[in-house]
Amino acid sequence: MKQKNFETVLYSTAGVAVMFVVLLAFYVISSAAKQRLDLTAEKAFTLSPGTKSILNKLDSRVTIRFYCTQGDMAMPPALRTYSQHIEDLLAEYKVAGHGKILIEKLDPKPDSDAEDSARLDGVSGQPTSPFGGDKVYLGLVVSMLDEKVAVPWLPPDRERLLEYDISRAIARVVNPTPPLVGVMSALPIFGQEANPMMRQMGQTPQEAWAFISEIKKDFTVKEIPMTANKIDDDIKVLMVVHPRDITETTQYALDQFVLRGGKLLAFLDPHAYFDQKHDQMAQVLGESSGQSSLDKLLKAWGLDMDMNKVVADMTFAGHNSQNGAVMPTVLLVNKDGINSDDVVTSQIDNLVLPFAGAFTGKPTDGLKETVLVHSTKDSELVDGMTASIGAENIVKEFKPSNVDYALAVRLTGKFKSAFPDGPPKPAKDDKEKQPPQEPQLKESTGNGVVILVSDSDMVNDQVCVQVQEILGYRMVRPVNGNLNLVESFVEQLSGDSDLISLRSRASLDRPFTRLKEMEAKAGREWEAKLKDLEASKAETERKISELQSHKSGNEQRFILSPEQQKEMENYQKTVADANKELKKVRKQLAKDTDALQFWTKVANIGVMPALVAMTGIVLALVKRKRTAAK
Repeated sequence: MKQKNFETVLYSTAGVAVMFVVLLAFYVISSAAKQRLDLTAEKAFTLSPGTKSILNKLDSRVTIRFYCTQGDMAMPPALRTYSQHIEDLLAEYKVAGHGKILIEKLDPKPDSDAEDSARLDGVSGQPTSPFGGDKVYLGLVVSMLDEKVAVPWLPPDRERLLEYDISRAIARVVNPTPPLVGVMSALPIFGQEANPMMRQMGQTPQEAWAFISEIKKDFTVKEIPMTANKIDDDIKVLMVVHPRDITETTQYALDQFVLRGGKLLAFLDPHAYFDQKHDQMAQVLGESSGQSSLDKLLKAWGLDMDMNKVVADMTFAGHNSQNGAVMPTVLLVNKDGINSDDVVTSQIDNLVLPFAGAFTGKPTDGLKETVLVHSTKDSELVDGMTASIGAENIVKEFKPSNVDYALAVRLTGKFKSAFPDGPPKPAKDDKEKQPPQEPQLKESTGNGVVILVSDSDMVNDQVCVQVQEILGYRMVRPVNGNLNLVESFVEQLSGDSDLISLRSRASLDRPFTRLKEMEAKAGREWEAKLKDLEASKAETERKISELQSHKSGNEQRFILSPEQQKEMENYQKTVADANKELKKVRKQLAKDTDALQFWTKVANIGVMPALVAMTGIVLALVKRKRTAAK
């Protein structure tokens, strides 16, 4: 008996020892491999295919120096966790770089060599308090050969763009020279010189628009005439702003530009509010007023924009600054209408789009559409000609279409020519001016990129900036996200093509969408009841007023007739019934909301314990059957 107990103890001890050795070996092997498993639905901790493509194209070693303050006392707790996220992401870059990415982590302590290195690399520390004190470093520098790009500070509010910022820095050191940006427009966006007569009267030259001045700070900008029949090969990014009356010949030039691999950014408009001079002349001549489109190209790409309609949105409706009237066609777009999952729009929280159109249709085969800005479902398309003067009627007759219209989209993929039968024939007068025709491209060889915006007024200075003259200096201050959006578009298009496919890091905040849908549905029911109530009230007041007008004598005008009393009683009954219905809707909403929240809690809290209990019961029953069989 003692011998048997001794063997049991021995075998148990040996088994525990063997298990310990196996676990230790597994830990050592897995630690060396450093393979991470991303189980999130949005793949929040996985490098995007665009980043991997950029890293696969590296032919020289890239060094990333990560300057991060160390020590629990020196680094604030919030930044401490965030810095670990950055370090984990850099580790993924190192693995994906296959030996071409070298990570150096430095702690810039005061008066240290690392602090001197950070200063030379252009990385600056941030004070931990408004009154100064020790500085915290959280930045990085990407270098390759003689090229160097610094990201001086990595703020936590750009965590969603962390991968994009690092990959963009790598792409910049690989291709340090930014491409030439061409700009084409029917508007005086480059400014205008005052004529001599007006100059004598004190008129000053018109300055270039703010967005032109801003992109000139980072890029070489070249003006392209609206009559261009070919886009030069050295232009890699072309911005087209309000191409009013564009000819088929120029559209053909844009078509071939895109097929050659050029990147196009176009601001179109069904109703250009700030093109009023042309509007007035066009109305006299019976021509289209203030409208611009790329009709041939849009059709070839599978999209359409009704040139007689603009978007009215009650959720994004602006207000007249003078009388406070609601203007549903002046869209004040907030985060609900901006794509937060795309790197180019994820950091923008407000836009102003006056009288914007809507892109409809489905992209042709080979093209992928990404909606960057859209309306809410509480919107409809209204007549563009009356949009700027009939806001009151639009509000009264508003009927939501339950469609979120696309206001800005990006198309990527293989583009096909909008001129399958060959280039358009030039006019007789232009035949002598035409250069020799190059062979026509019928399809793009690689993936192309086109960004379309359904409004050109958004880049006008009166919409996107506030301009002040202070001591002879022109001060420009952005008043919304419009200018930032334009710069983001140009910056993304001018970079490595693989940056286009990068997404922003997924957000861990998941809203209770089902509950919001229920609240929105109840809100629509309330609106319907209120509209019926207002209509009934207006009809009652009309009948009472009509009956009052038939009465004679001043003393009789203040006494209600039996007919008027009856109408008033009917109205009061209607109000009471409507209030009951509204209470019923609110009560039902509260009941449904409470039920949904209760069962959600039950699912989140009780499902897993229930599954564990059921598994235990099943295993116990199986074991009992096996024991009984023996």
